[in-house]
Amino acid sequence: MTLLTSTFAAIICTILWYKKLPNKEMKLGTLSLMYWGASLMWLIDAIFEYNEMGAEFFTPEPLDMLNDFYLGLSVVALGLIIWLVILLIKDPKGVVKTALFKR
Repeated sequence: MTLLTSTFAAIICTILWYKKLPNKEMKLGTLSLMYWGASLMWLIDAIFEYNEMGAEFFTPEPLDMLNDFYLGLSVVALGLIIWLVILLIKDPKGVVKTALFKR
């Protein structure tokens, strides 16, 4: 479930990035790359886990699937938080700078 969650997030961000390609202000490429990196990490984890468990890998317990789904959502949320921090630091539209130096 972690692999599926992060892969779906990566696909959605890639589609959004591709539609907004000329407009690089919102750093959607960075968010997309973070999610693709997480997907690659979970894919490698799944390969090694399948190597250890064999056929049992494809019949997880429902509680394990729920825990993995929550972990996947946590990874997606952490990626969004990091992306928001990057946006606040870069401040592409000058909103934070205007709010801080408003007189």
